[in-house]
Amino acid sequence: MADPATPAPPGPTAPDPSAPDPSAPNPSATAPGPDAITAAAQRLAGRVRRTPIVEVGAGSFGLGDLDLVCKLELLQHTGSFKARGAFNFALSREVPPAGIIAASGGNHGQAVAYVARALGHRCEVYVPGVSSPVKRERIASFGADVRVVGEVYDDAQAAANERAAETGALQIHPYEPPEVMAGQGTCARELDEQRPGLDTVLVAVGGGGFIAGTAAWFGDRVRVVAVEPATSNCLHAARAAGEPVRVEVKGVAADSLGARQIGAGPWQVVSRHVDESVLVDDDAIVAAQRALWADLRIAAEPGGATALAALISGAYCPEPGERLAVMVCGGNVDPATLA
Repeated sequence: MADPATPAPPGPTAPDPSAPDPSAPNPSATAPGPDAITAAAQRLAGRVRRTPIVEVGAGSFGLGDLDLVCKLELLQHTGSFKARGAFNFALSREVPPAGIIAASGGNHGQAVAYVARALGHRCEVYVPGVSSPVKRERIASFGADVRVVGEVYDDAQAAANERAAETGALQIHPYEPPEVMAGQGTCARELDEQRPGLDTVLVAVGGGGFIAGTAAWFGDRVRVVAVEPATSNCLHAARAAGEPVRVEVKGVAADSLGARQIGAGPWQVVSRHVDESVLVDDDAIVAAQRALWADLRIAAEPGGATALAALISGAYCPEPGERLAVMVCGGNVDPATLA
């Protein structure tokens, strides 16, 4: 994959376009904890949905007798957990007249556009060529100006950074800011209330904001397992290297889990509190999508089914009696593809 094209010209108002949101504070000093997540939950009250859990039941998904629940975060506004972090960030900052800007593979862009409309701000969203037309159309339906740039997420992020420097718009990065991680962590906080006493939570990983929020809430009380596509595995690679490293990005879930490098902010959390990292191939992800549809009539996108794929494929093998939860975190998919 090609790196972002031409960098911004040097100067005090033109930061490196490959860098994260320049408006974000130093993430290494501000990783969120349970108090920040509780404050985010209070801030988000009435603005996001408390999504349900479903007890899967013995024999579902061909998995035998498991104590398993699915947290149906794909029923959140705009079809993913992203609205939590976007709302928490926007409500924690002053939004300038230029409005809000974001880069996204699709789900974050929908959430930012939804938040901007709800709060009365103009919005621009930059998406890569790999993003699905369905997601682009949904972003536009919330009133945002959608611009397609490059092939993968990093290309869109570079363009959004340049544009934010030009206009002064508030950029909402999808996973770096602590306010975003704290917002995403409210999903785990809900799950903890809905299903106390869990042993393990399986979470799909892209840039790391969702799993960082999950791990920040549970700390060492609950085992947090990261699940990534074998073709887009920035956290798995970082754990092997001992630090964030760049990876190639491709595969069926690249539009939602296609970050080339784990975020610096999320890494501060996941390097301490994520217990295990497993990889699944594209066939396992598609099989998980079809299992969710066949057994529960849940239409999940590839990224939304990736955590379940770890159980279906055997990439994660639970112990007898282990109490499990799977985050089903995205539903922006054409149901016709699941038949």
